[in-house]
Amino acid sequence: MQKKIYEDGERLKEFCGLFGIYGNPEASSIAYLGLYALQHRGEESCGIVSSDGQEVYMHRAMGQVCDVFDEERLRSLKGHLAIGHVRYSTTGSSSVKNAQPLFVDHLGGYFAIGHNGNLINSFSLKKELEAKGSIFQTSCDSEIIIHLMARSKSKDMLEKLVSALKRIKGAYSLVIMTEDKLIGVRDPLGFRPLCLGKLKDNWCLASETCAFDLIEAKLVREIEPGEIVIIDKKGIKSIKFDAQKDLRAHCIFEHVYFSRPDSIVFGETVHLVRQKLGETLAKEHPVKADFIIPIPDSGTSAALGFSHASKIPLELGVIRNHYVGRTFIQPHQHIRDLGVRVKFNILKEVVRGKRVVIVDDSIVRGTTSRIRVKNFRLAGAKEVHMRVACPPHKFPCFYGIDFPRPEELIANKYNIKEIAKFLDVDSIGYLSLKGMLNSVKLAKKNYCTACWNGDYPLPVDKNTGKNILEERCIL
Repeated sequence: MQKKIYEDGERLKEFCGLFGIYGNPEASSIAYLGLYALQHRGEESCGIVSSDGQEVYMHRAMGQVCDVFDEERLRSLKGHLAIGHVRYSTTGSSSVKNAQPLFVDHLGGYFAIGHNGNLINSFSLKKELEAKGSIFQTSCDSEIIIHLMARSKSKDMLEKLVSALKRIKGAYSLVIMTEDKLIGVRDPLGFRPLCLGKLKDNWCLASETCAFDLIEAKLVREIEPGEIVIIDKKGIKSIKFDAQKDLRAHCIFEHVYFSRPDSIVFGETVHLVRQKLGETLAKEHPVKADFIIPIPDSGTSAALGFSHASKIPLELGVIRNHYVGRTFIQPHQHIRDLGVRVKFNILKEVVRGKRVVIVDDSIVRGTTSRIRVKNFRLAGAKEVHMRVACPPHKFPCFYGIDFPRPEELIANKYNIKEIAKFLDVDSIGYLSLKGMLNSVKLAKKNYCTACWNGDYPLPVDKNTGKNILEERCIL
């Protein structure tokens, strides 16, 4: 029997990361490096599709980038054009058939597609397409885009794409490869990040700028919400397929947790935003303590900001084991109970007899935080306080983050005092929604905050769910 251990033990850490490059004879190797930098966005499966303009080469498999690809495999992925994808599933099960990029060869030509996000009308669209004769090979919502494009009567690839985009709803950043083009797409509300870079004379696309840093490419700009960029031998051109200008729904949880600290997301360096979150948290929930202790790695930047604002020293009281994968075999109950220690170990000599403040990015179910607090007390901590760098999660996300059902969210079941009692902390403080929004530069109307306040920017299909395309039989 296997049980998954997540970064904080409570939620699914990853969702998806995208990379694409045009015009480089070593395109697949560059894509490999880009995916390596984006590994934090998906450790379940990965893939690269490349083209030399005549033939297409593809490899996809379950596992991390460094395990799936080697030098021989990369040499076999020939061509000057490549797209890559790292995946954690938000729709569709964990299976190699759902690994991306997806590839299709039909009468209108071939193309490959990688998707980051979640379509909220996938169930109704799939039902409609199957009624018209479409046969699906996967259970991920990304394949719906392929079928919509394939059924378009237009002979122009761009028109096919725009036609499909007009039908889908939800969060999506896309990289698409045709015989001679690299295409990037971002949904009209801009839920997920996607940026444009340049490596000498080569254009490239990536979910985060940290991928550009690794390959020594320069960030040009973010792909705008509702924009399609087309890159080919003539250069780059842009079109807007949606006319919305002022309505945005950037996922602020990218700043709180998902994105790498060294990336620039929604115009801001993630590390600096997290520091600001920690500073604001310290002002909202002051505490007397000996040390501030971050939960690595996601809580480190916020803890640093909390320390700066509170003047309480930062201490490394928790050490992370970086050599543990997402899956850890736990055959017996006693071993399962030790699961939290697989990734994190508390320095007893540091915390013994001290008043400590644990700073974490978020709490979802609360089960792992509870065990962690217990371990701090067993290590001899005199007081254990918890500070959380975002508001309490009360609602599920339908736009690409696999938060649990409402009844599994601790803040949906308990009030703050009850949460403190459940976790067995001396005090707990969550960053307020106002404090979080005041910690970022863009106006609050530009961010999606649905998982905290239930204000969904797009109406959600009641059939929306991670495995909905598998669980419901379509006749």
